[in-house]
Amino acid sequence: MSNYDVIIAGCGAAGLYAAINLPSDLKVLIICKRELSLCNSSLAQGGIAGVYDCPADNIQYHENDTLVAGGFKNNPDAVHTLVSEAAQDIQRIISLGVDFDKNPDGTYHRTLEGGHSHHRIFHHADATGAEITSKLLAKVQTLENVDILENALLCSVKKTSVGYSAFVMKDGEYSTHNCHFMILATGGIGRVYEFTTNSAIATGDGICFAYEMGAKIKNLSYVQFHPTAFNNKNTRECFLISEAVRGEGAYLLNCHGERFMQNYDKRLELAPRDVVSHAIILESRKQNSTEFYLDISYKDSDFLKKRFPMIYEKLLEQGFDLTKDRIPIFPCQHYLMGGIDVDNNAETSLPNLYACGECSHTGVHGSNRLASNSLLEALVFSRHAAQSIAGKISSCPKTFEEADFSANLENEHIPKGFRTETRKIMQNSHFVIPDQKAAAEGFRRVKEIRDNLLNSGYCVDTDYVEAKSLVTVAYIILKDVIQ
Repeated sequence: MSNYDVIIAGCGAAGLYAAINLPSDLKVLIICKRELSLCNSSLAQGGIAGVYDCPADNIQYHENDTLVAGGFKNNPDAVHTLVSEAAQDIQRIISLGVDFDKNPDGTYHRTLEGGHSHHRIFHHADATGAEITSKLLAKVQTLENVDILENALLCSVKKTSVGYSAFVMKDGEYSTHNCHFMILATGGIGRVYEFTTNSAIATGDGICFAYEMGAKIKNLSYVQFHPTAFNNKNTRECFLISEAVRGEGAYLLNCHGERFMQNYDKRLELAPRDVVSHAIILESRKQNSTEFYLDISYKDSDFLKKRFPMIYEKLLEQGFDLTKDRIPIFPCQHYLMGGIDVDNNAETSLPNLYACGECSHTGVHGSNRLASNSLLEALVFSRHAAQSIAGKISSCPKTFEEADFSANLENEHIPKGFRTETRKIMQNSHFVIPDQKAAAEGFRRVKEIRDNLLNSGYCVDTDYVEAKSLVTVAYIILKDVIQ
């Protein structure tokens, strides 16, 4: 058993930036599910959007672009917070060593992506997320008040009379860690689908824990499907072809090698992601084909290699040359706009429980996230969480309480197939254009699986925790869809 002022679950951009912004006299624990570098934040290619040192742009433009992309289902107050505070957090991470690309004259190069009216996306080639998270992690590792548990599975979280208890398994042994404040920054839900751009850890654990404790979950059915994932048709984790490639002029082509976006939206390839994904599915039905391509081969090859070095190399590994070939693409699961509902301080409906990043629902994204707003959201609202905690810490009890947890590695392991079946249900019922009949049938089966997991006394290990999280997420999504 160990006691902390704050426990942070997750070591992506939101979790790390929260730790950096917490007062240095607080004792903090970060629980990292796998290796420190594995998180959805590190996979972000495009960049981070924000109005900073750019006379041609302003926060009203950014605010309007965010609202339009989100179908005006956004929380306006949260959107205003996001866009008006972008500059200070972009400046802060630059001061921490984040190296954004610059023009020859020394000014920052900002690119354009779908749904944006201005060039406002800061980037580090096409690996911005990795650049940001590596610099944040380097800073966190210098903080004497922060402990990091790596390769540690958070099995359960319970509320106590004075805070929260976290039940953790590491190296086959269980331990309990108590705190007054907890921040869930556990990332997305991509592994609830057969095909996703998300990393292996994106199983919705934090959302499941919050739901089990009674925290409000909102708009979990708002799932974003990225229109241009590399279509290898074999691997669950699909390599993303960044929106920035279309921002630099790539065309979308159907099975006949023809552009088609003009038939669906006047913004063509630069329409928001949900619009483009819908257009691809409708065109797929029209042409009776799932063969679609992204083509930017008409651009200068040296420019493409320099602008998209990681994408270029990844595609070469798959036998495609970005500078010469049409790249096969198709939509797949990418991002979650809903999640654990929070206020403008990132606090959930449960006192002193916070949620930041993709697992949270701040309301900034509405029903569709504007490209490159996710890293910004992670920074802005995790800072708010840290500031809120700093303002409340003096009134905290001086004692800690440990919740009771039970687990037995000798118990029966869960049967194989629960996760695979759940993924198939979600892929068939809630992909781009939802199928109400399949959703209703899928919900009944998912409920059966969830009841089995909750009531059969299985061994609490990685398979069990992730299966329960995935099935709970699917249960909430499908329940939303059919109501």
